[in-house]
Amino acid sequence: MRSDTFNFEIPPRRIAQTPAARRDESKLMVVRRSTGAIEHRVFRDLPGLLNPGDLLVANNTRVNPCRLYATRKSGGRVEVFVLARFKMQDSGFKRNNVGSLESRILNLESGTLYTALTHAGGKLEPGEVLSLEGGTVTLLERDHGGPGHWLVRIESPDNVDDLLARAGKMPLPQYIERARGPDARDELDRERYQTVFAQAPGAVAAPTAGLHFTPAVFDALAARGVDRAFVTLHVGPGTFRPLKAETLAGHDMHAEPYTVPPEVEAAVRNARTSGGRVIAVGTTTCRTLETVSDESGLPRAGDGETRLFIHPPWRFRCVDALITNFHLPRSTLIFLVAAYLGVELTRRAYTEALAGDYRFFSYGDAMLCLP
Repeated sequence: MRSDTFNFEIPPRRIAQTPAARRDESKLMVVRRSTGAIEHRVFRDLPGLLNPGDLLVANNTRVNPCRLYATRKSGGRVEVFVLARFKMQDSGFKRNNVGSLESRILNLESGTLYTALTHAGGKLEPGEVLSLEGGTVTLLERDHGGPGHWLVRIESPDNVDDLLARAGKMPLPQYIERARGPDARDELDRERYQTVFAQAPGAVAAPTAGLHFTPAVFDALAARGVDRAFVTLHVGPGTFRPLKAETLAGHDMHAEPYTVPPEVEAAVRNARTSGGRVIAVGTTTCRTLETVSDESGLPRAGDGETRLFIHPPWRFRCVDALITNFHLPRSTLIFLVAAYLGVELTRRAYTEALAGDYRFFSYGDAMLCLP
């Protein structure tokens, strides 16, 4: 299949710049695969659209406030997008390589080393020290782990984690426009670009289908007899990377780490026994469940990393239904939706969303894809 199958334009005014006033007031398009029927609801209607015995599985990753704005000695501004802590044991460096990067950093506190992306007006050089309010960022090695990636050292008189939590901004995707410095919406983003059930820190993008849930929605789901369970998949920056290869088979899928606890395996087994369906909250949850499930549809507990790219044709082993947002054209995410609904029904759903004044992407509205 060609990567330009969904090569359409979303008008800028339809790209949500802020979330709905209340999480569960987002619009909810309901699409039924078997009949092609489409109806328009609001997200708080979700419990009545599911069946007693169904199981919701969501991604409980927590988004790190990892976008820093630092200053060069020249006064120029540098964006430092912190991806993850550096782990020496995973680096592949050779201890007997005299003069290697490893030999230069062995005595550093491991918690101060990170991989990061940068954006600056001029070329950055290894050894540069960038200033932050309450700390510094030292650039150690260019193209560490991939083109454009840096190994950096972050230092502060205080705890580095506290510095990042205080100085970092939420890593909103580029299509959500914010000031490079302080923005009046920063506190709103800290609250709303995070699910109410976020627990495990490590993501640099939100699992956006989960942003619509509220405690009231969860209470109504429980009263309806719908169970819930959680996996963890730390969403990486690759989730926003557009498809550049001409065909889907030529796309190099990004890797993301996951954890599936034993209780998820038990919850899926119970749902299957009672005739319930497994509803994945978001494409990240869907990818995780499909990665770890056997041919019978039962997931295996454990930790790992997935590069699974779900696109048509795909036989879903574990996931029976999907809650998701409206995604970027030519993204891996829209092809996952098409793998479930089919290409033509996906096109029709997006056409109706555009005609029906739905809001798109991370802060936008939701879709419930049912069998």
